Amino acid sequence: MILMNSNKKKNLAVILFIAAGFFLSLKTDSTSVIGKEISNFRLQNSDGKFVALSDYKNANGFIIIFTCNHCPFARLYPKRLNDLNTKYGSLNIPLIAINPMDTLVYEDESLNNMHLKAELEKYNFPYLQDPLQIVCKQFEAKYTPQAYLVWKENNKWIIKYSGAIDDNGMDPEKVKNHYLSNAVDELIDNNVVSIPETKAIGCAIYYRK
Repeated sequence: MILMNSNKKKNLAVILFIAAGFFLSLKTDSTSVIGKEISNFRLQNSDGKFVALSDYKNANGFIIIFTCNHCPFARLYPKRLNDLNTKYGSLNIPLIAINPMDTLVYEDESLNNMHLKAELEKYNFPYLQDPLQIVCKQFEAKYTPQAYLVWKENNKWIIKYSGAIDDNGMDPEKVKNHYLSNAVDELIDNNVVSIPETKAIGCAIYYRK
C-alpha cells in the first residue's frame, strides 16, 4: 500500500476541491449583477468595531471580497488580498472582505475565529461579518471567495465586475489572468471593463431560509 505524506494529502485535497468547485460553477446558472446599484451597508468588523461604505468619504470604488475561514480555496488568497488593498487602497479603492457564512452551520465562522484569522494572516483590510446574510444577498454572492468591484457613478455605487479574483488559486506565480485587478486598472484609466464577469470557484454560500 502506498502511503502519502500529510503535505501531499493536503495538496491533493485542495486540487480535488478546486476541480469539484470548477464543475459546480459551470453548472450554476446566474443572472448578471453588472450595473446593479449597491446601497450602503454597515457590518461588524473582526475587531468588534462597525464599518460602513459611507465611512469612506473619498472612495472612488470598493473591492468587495466574500470569503470565510473554513473554505480551502479561500485560504489560498490572504496574501493576495493584502497586496490588492496595499496597491489600490492608496488610490481610494479600498478592499473590504465579508464573511457571509452561517455560524449555526459553521462554528469556524464565529466573530472570535474571524478575529483570530485576521490576526494570523495580518489582514490590512476590514473583515466583516454578515450574520443575517443581508449584504451577500444584495450582491447575490454564491461562493467564497467571490470578488466584486463597485464604482462610484453619479454618487451611486455600481457593480462593474463580478467573479474570480484571478485564474490560479493554487499558484499565484502562475496566474495568467488577473481578472479583478485588470478591471480596477481599466476603470482607473476611464475605460470600460473588458471582462466584467467570470466564474467564481469556491465553497457554496448556503442561505438561511
